[in-house]
Amino acid sequence: MAIPWGAIKSLLIFFGPMLLPKAVSYYRSVRNAPARAGISIQPVPPKALRSLAILITTVLILLVRALPYFAPENVFVRTQSRLQIPTDVLFNRLASLRPDGVLTPTDTSLRAKFVNLESRLLYLQFGPEVLADCPFCTSDDPRSYFYYAIPALLAPHLVNLIIVSLATSDLVGGPHGPKWRTTAAVASGLGAALDVYLASSYNHQANARATRLGDLDLFFWDARTYRFLLLAGLDAALAFLLYLSSTNRAFATPPSAAERVESVTRQLQLTKSRLNAVGIVKNTAIRDEELRARTQMYWQHEGRLMREVMEEREVVEGVNDALQNRINIQDITRDADAYALNVLPKIEYTAPETTVG
Repeated sequence: MAIPWGAIKSLLIFFGPMLLPKAVSYYRSVRNAPARAGISIQPVPPKALRSLAILITTVLILLVRALPYFAPENVFVRTQSRLQIPTDVLFNRLASLRPDGVLTPTDTSLRAKFVNLESRLLYLQFGPEVLADCPFCTSDDPRSYFYYAIPALLAPHLVNLIIVSLATSDLVGGPHGPKWRTTAAVASGLGAALDVYLASSYNHQANARATRLGDLDLFFWDARTYRFLLLAGLDAALAFLLYLSSTNRAFATPPSAAERVESVTRQLQLTKSRLNAVGIVKNTAIRDEELRARTQMYWQHEGRLMREVMEEREVVEGVNDALQNRINIQDITRDADAYALNVLPKIEYTAPETTVG
């Protein structure tokens, strides 16, 4: 049963003012979560890029498959015939459109199945392949066609689920793919269940009152288009979420305590190796006579140059003005003492033990 547009508009007017601020707040919290956790935006990692390539390729294939060109043929649309047309007239028109005027095996099977209006209504619900190929289905038992059509209904969902599982695997997507694997699997399952439910609950008798071709509800062909569009939308949404999480734009997971400890340890080791390298270079410069002489010459020249600069009148006046008006010597002395206490170990003097007697 279709929902009137007026009812939809009334629901939007009633719930919109309540849901819109919550949606905006949730979006802002998700967008600002990486910044609050101290995580910076990064380029798309190579493994995540592979997953995105698989998903985007799948989206393009699904969109192409949704085109009417790739849909199974509808004999009523092909021959521009109404539903109640006599069977012989329908297939004579169809034969005139076939090469050499010969019907295909599927056409012949459909001709044998079009024995009453019920079979034509089931044709519009389940399509030509189910009606022509099912060996045990009869129009007296419409549910038999539904049972036979279930594998064909689930096949696109299962294939897409396999592709999504591959794209979100740790082997292909790295650490960024598995976090969306459960969400993608649940969404795929819900999409498949919805597809089966709509096919099962569809009232095929509604077409019995259609007297013109334009009045027919081509359920099978419309459902096929919507099925591929739904799967394409699911894969596109998954690709977008994977892009956001892999680049730390949203849904970023802060590093665990073990990862932070490992990162700090690695940085400390790098700093230590650099300090060791500086110590080696300085030790080499001191032990080598030529380098030691050049070092002494540099510092002698530096000292002489600074003395000449400090003796200039403008420099002396600037230093005196800074000491008297702009610089607090006590604060600088206190900061220097605190820095020295933090850098150098505190020396504790212990009184020597004395024995009496």
